[in-house]
Amino acid sequence: MSGFNMNEMMKGFGQMQMPDMQALAEAHRRNLEALAAANRVAMEGAQALARRNMEILQQTMTEMTEAAQRLASAEASPQAKAAQQAEMLKSAYERAVSNMKEIADLIQKSNGEAVGLLNRRFTEAMEEVKTLMKPGS
Repeated sequence: MSGFNMNEMMKGFGQMQMPDMQALAEAHRRNLEALAAANRVAMEGAQALARRNMEILQQTMTEMTEAAQRLASAEASPQAKAAQQAEMLKSAYERAVSNMKEIADLIQKSNGEAVGLLNRRFTEAMEEVKTLMKPGS
């Protein structure tokens, strides 16, 4: 059984090279910049999503009010009014599905942009680490 050899350990430490601290600091700065950019993209996406949700809500409320007024003022048989209501519900459902798809697309686009920024920086950082770890760097 071999014992602990302090001389061998010190010899190993002596052969290790210290990383370039300036290069490490620059890499860290770029990491923080990428994170800040991804956060900015995510925040802009959230703001766009909130604006679009508000627009959809306002549009829906206006359409519902107009539809209710048309239905109330219509001089039609109960069957005709029921048919109008069914058509309005069908149209409202189709718009709701379309709006949900639009919102989902906005979320996916925003998330994709933010993750893309982070992925690019991660790839760059891995290349930087490889370069810093090469002997003689």
